[in-house]
Amino acid sequence: MRGMKKIGLVAHDDKKDDMVAFALEHRQKLETFELFGTGTTGGRVAEGAGLSISRLKSGPLGGDAQLGAMICEGQLDALIFFIDPLSAMPHDVDVKALVRLATLYDIPFACNRSTAQAVLAAL
Repeated sequence: MRGMKKIGLVAHDDKKDDMVAFALEHRQKLETFELFGTGTTGGRVAEGAGLSISRLKSGPLGGDAQLGAMICEGQLDALIFFIDPLSAMPHDVDVKALVRLATLYDIPFACNRSTAQAVLAAL
């Protein structure tokens, strides 16, 4: 038996408030999972929603790559990544790699609130 399901949480800067609001709204369900988040997102979710979350490095400093490695190793069951489609990202290559890995390894992947609600409902 593998144990508690694991979810990765990431949000671009202009979407971090949305992620915290989502986490607060779905706190009861999210606390049944082992949560992992990139540095700032993880800190904001822990503080704003009172959830326990293992914080990785900041996205641009390798956090996206850490989540990608977890996906490759079968250590994440789902990824919720609130993407800001209107802002240029200096680490866009890392973001695309993370999305590609979630798709390649066929894990549930949410890129906004609506898909995140669907992913949570399915887990």
